Amino acid sequence: MITAIVFVKADVARIPEVAESIAEIDGVSEVYSVTGTIDLIALVRVRHHDDVAHVVADRLNKVPGVTETETHIAFRAYSRHDLEATFSLGLD
Repeated sequence: MITAIVFVKADVARIPEVAESIAEIDGVSEVYSVTGTIDLIALVRVRHHDDVAHVVADRLNKVPGVTETETHIAFRAYSRHDLEATFSLGLD
């Protein structure tokens, strides 16, 4: 599984609509509105690197109201959630 973190700048007046449109794209697992120099962060989870290009370049960048994106590919995950799932014994 490939995870990409996409920083999105959007037309400020349209941020909620932009976020909802991005969240509907296949391959986008989550969209967060955030503070700072960017407006939204989208998490893209796909099986192949070429799929990242399809989701970001062909779909996300074309959402009306998106003005700029910056994409980062994750190498490893270090979250507690992922570690707990890895070491779970299924005793829940």
